Amino acid sequence: MAAGSALLVGLVEEFVSGQQDSKAADTATGLKAGQFTILQLVEALGLHLASSQPQTRARGVQLLSNVLQQCHGDLTEREVEVLLVFYENRLKDHYVITPHVLKGLKALTKCSVLPPGSAVSILKSLFQDVHVQSLMLVERSCVYNILTQLMESRESELKGLGADFVFGFVQSVDGERDPRNLLLAFQIARKIIHGGYDLGKFTEELFEVTSCYFPIDFSPPPNDPHGITQEELILALRAVLTGTPRFAEFLLPLIIEKLDSDVQSAKVDSLQTLTACASVYEHKELAEFLPGLWASLRREVFQTASERVESAGLAALGALTACISRSVLNSDSEDYLNVFLDLVLKDCQHHLCEPDLKLVWPSAKLLQATSTASYRASHRVAAAIMPSLIEQYNSRTQCAQRRTLLEMLQGFVQPVKSSEEDESVLLDFRQSLCSIVFSALSEDSAGLQITSLRVLTALSQQTVLLLKSDVELAVDHLTRLILEEEDAKVSLAVVECAGALACLHPLAFISKMVPRLKEEIFSESMAQGDSAPLSQEHPQQAVRQRCLTALAAVSSRPSVVQESTPVLLQVLTSSHTGTGSFSLEEVISVCHNLQRIAEHAQDTEETGRVFHDIVIPRLLGLALQAAMQGSSDHQSPLVEESVLSAMVPVISTTCARLQSQLAGQTASRAVSLFLDGDMSFLPENAFPSKIQLLKKQAGDSWSQSQMVCLLMGCVCSLPRSVEVPQLDRLLLELEELSCTCDHPLSYTSAAKCYAGLVNKRPAGEALDSLIDRMLKRISTELDCSSSSVRTQAFTLLLWVAKALLLRYHPLSTALTDKLFSLLSDSELGLLAADGFSLLMSDSPDVLNRGCNADVRIMYRQRFFTENSAKLVLGFNSAAQERKSGYLKALSHIVNNLPRQVQLTELPALLPLLLEALSCPDQAVQLSTLSCLQPVLMDPPSALITQLEALVGRTLTLTTSPAMKVRIASLRCIHALSRFPEHEIMPFRARVLRALAVPLDDLKRMVRSEAVVARNEWFLLGSPGGR
Repeated sequence: MAAGSALLVGLVEEFVSGQQDSKAADTATGLKAGQFTILQLVEALGLHLASSQPQTRARGVQLLSNVLQQCHGDLTEREVEVLLVFYENRLKDHYVITPHVLKGLKALTKCSVLPPGSAVSILKSLFQDVHVQSLMLVERSCVYNILTQLMESRESELKGLGADFVFGFVQSVDGERDPRNLLLAFQIARKIIHGGYDLGKFTEELFEVTSCYFPIDFSPPPNDPHGITQEELILALRAVLTGTPRFAEFLLPLIIEKLDSDVQSAKVDSLQTLTACASVYEHKELAEFLPGLWASLRREVFQTASERVESAGLAALGALTACISRSVLNSDSEDYLNVFLDLVLKDCQHHLCEPDLKLVWPSAKLLQATSTASYRASHRVAAAIMPSLIEQYNSRTQCAQRRTLLEMLQGFVQPVKSSEEDESVLLDFRQSLCSIVFSALSEDSAGLQITSLRVLTALSQQTVLLLKSDVELAVDHLTRLILEEEDAKVSLAVVECAGALACLHPLAFISKMVPRLKEEIFSESMAQGDSAPLSQEHPQQAVRQRCLTALAAVSSRPSVVQESTPVLLQVLTSSHTGTGSFSLEEVISVCHNLQRIAEHAQDTEETGRVFHDIVIPRLLGLALQAAMQGSSDHQSPLVEESVLSAMVPVISTTCARLQSQLAGQTASRAVSLFLDGDMSFLPENAFPSKIQLLKKQAGDSWSQSQMVCLLMGCVCSLPRSVEVPQLDRLLLELEELSCTCDHPLSYTSAAKCYAGLVNKRPAGEALDSLIDRMLKRISTELDCSSSSVRTQAFTLLLWVAKALLLRYHPLSTALTDKLFSLLSDSELGLLAADGFSLLMSDSPDVLNRGCNADVRIMYRQRFFTENSAKLVLGFNSAAQERKSGYLKALSHIVNNLPRQVQLTELPALLPLLLEALSCPDQAVQLSTLSCLQPVLMDPPSALITQLEALVGRTLTLTTSPAMKVRIASLRCIHALSRFPEHEIMPFRARVLRALAVPLDDLKRMVRSEAVVARNEWFLLGSPGGR
């Protein structure tokens, strides 16, 4: 023990007298090891703590506090009690000691053995002996942390202080300016309010000490390491100010005052705070201030030019109305809601009678915000407003005025939150509203029709407002507009409205619209023959396109899907057999609309069965019939690559959404068809008994092998839980087809299908051996310069590399290294460079999350980190004529990285990117410029050192033969004007001279970009510049 005492004395001396701060850690270590106790440390510090020199006493307390910060969990209750007495006494000592005392108290408040009553003792000492705002920032933070810790661990003791605790906190925080400490102070104030502490007679003082910061105008400095944002402070203060109704008498006048501010952010903050108040307050807190609040809100909505202020004002009005609506009426109480609504109606209602004047819309918005706030308010507003609007609509003849009135009606038709037993507030006006809508749908004005369609959609959301006869009449109008209306905006509105109504009233669409659209689709196609006038062909195609789009839009419910999909499939059958003269574009449109149905229809087993039992078998059957069709006068469009490519998303979208059982059956059927020629599930099964779809066909025939793209749609989108049967055999056949077939769609689709299956295959020895075997075969073909299937082998390599890269498979490195080596290949170099764009971008039809592929987060960043050095090394060692491939690959990779990664990695890659701007390949130039432009908006220092090269090379590209390159280079020149003025001023005259050329460019888009860029450079250094 004597050795321990000697050690302790030595440590104390070295820390206090020797000024060796590291000895505090050694002392804490000895304490934890049991060489001495905390009280022995206090005893060893005795002479220093009793010194006449404040600095010596401060060093002694500092050592004790530093040790406590590390060892507070090892103390006993008796030790804590002794230390608390000591520290409370030290608060009366010299001011240089106070910071260290506070650190020690902060450590002690974390002790689990804090004696009862000690929390009160600590706070009384703090409040009496410490003037918090005279302390430095860190010490003030320490005080707030002590309060926070005690409020969490000794809440009942603090509440025993009553209002004295609130008064002490108010004194401590009064005058605080640092945002970090303010955040802590606001959190403490919020706990006081929500924790049930007694505010006593200090309610106003607590409000005043926090509301003096309202509204927050703090702007964090650039590169702030503390990360305190203005939004954080705003929300923390708002939680305090709106935390209790007792603040209402102080806060509401303050909000009214702040709404007179000219600062937009102050107005928005005030309005949002008012909205938050309304969810806490009751009507009695608001009653006195309603006239003043309404006057301020009305002024802000009537006079503001800011959408943010207007939106916040309307939200606040709705919240106020909802709050007042919650008041419980009795015989002798005043109906505050009616009083408030009288104010609103008095100031707004008369403006609605003047649809040409500017206050009509602000008034309408105010009334709509009030109306949608509560059921009671909507009844009162509707009763006052609706008769006038309906009468005006019927009496006015100008389309513009009627459209304005109809748009206002639309705002009042929106459903209001109410209990289920409440009837619609618009029930009395149902007939008049329906009459107005249907008459507007018959008008010639496109704007009137579009607005009426929106009103019809809003009416349909409230089931009691449209009777069965109204729904049927609406469907008739919609059908007529689909068939007759050529305006694109009207057609889009019709389709949206039909989709909304079909969700609610599917039977009306099944019985009326679907048959009529079917009739129109096929009557036009049958009537159209070789003798049809050319002038009629385009309008007829446009009508059919609208019919096809409408069929997809209304097919959200399974019952409608069962009726609409056969019509679309019949179009494909007709075009295949030649019985209807449908164009190739229309056939593709049918496929796109089938995909929309698969994507947007309700995800039910019933919908899944329609696609599983009918749509997919019919698509596969028709494609197979077309593929096996011999030479005849009619060539089926279903053998066209564009049609097959449009079929793939239909099948893949369906398979991705199928339930597990149906998905498994689909996989089994598709694999059996392509491997074994099993066509038993196909409709109209009149095929040869033996077909081999995955075998290379004799001669130049490719019609059957290209169907592998449909197999990809079937098996590559399935959930990962679904097992694909005969997987090993299927992969072998796909590998063979992709490496031997010379038809691009066939071998590319086979490679994509192979990659999609490999991506989902469980990791293990089987997968590794499969990849090794495939890589050996590919390498053999690629290494042989005379091989006729090098392109096919490269395609398979590229897609499998992507499949493995997405899932972080270890063997992906071997495949990507092979791709890097091909950048120097004379035949495949450019293909390999473009392949990196495919590696880094999202693929639409396979290997994406929508297809349930195994895609890990940040795979792009990982690939870049692991391979950027290889790319730079390859570029430096490549022959001059092969360097462009490396630049193109780099440009593709960097262009697909997130912006933050680009900013981080740019300094190292900048020389190569600048070299890429000099590359003759226009695709490289465009990709590099697209990568640089967002980085130039907030340039790192590395870019500023390369200004000469940047300016020179981008100016050269402003005269490029490619329009896109010229536009991209001008955008970069524009971005360069944001650099520090003293850095770019030397280039001003040169840039202005160079930009004179694109000002006369033949392309308007180029001229427009040149004007914007030149204006910015022209204003540099001038009084009107930035």
